[in-house]
Amino acid sequence: MKKTALILRSILLSAVLAGSAMAAETVDINTADAATLDRVLNGVGPSKADAIVAHRKQHGAFRSADELAEVKGIGLSTIEQNRDRIKVGAGARVAAPAAAKPKPKAPVTASN
Repeated sequence: MKKTALILRSILLSAVLAGSAMAAETVDINTADAATLDRVLNGVGPSKADAIVAHRKQHGAFRSADELAEVKGIGLSTIEQNRDRIKVGAGARVAAPAAAKPKPKAPVTASN
């Protein structure tokens, strides 16, 4: 009986720990401040978090997590390591519509 109870408690504890590991905190890279980015993202310290915020201020919101690779010091491996933690929400850039091409002018003919 004691062995069975011990096994059941071990299984329950493992399930609880696995569940909390699966529920990793997420961060919206378009709204988070540097301190939050530093805390939530693995491999991102204070200077990289500051660089993410500076890039966002200069270039506008990110459209995808992959655009983080444009930030100096952030590589694809860091993005992949954090893909389940990254959200791209509020303020995501929308591609600007292509400029309309001007209509060709009708040929000018001389009327005599």
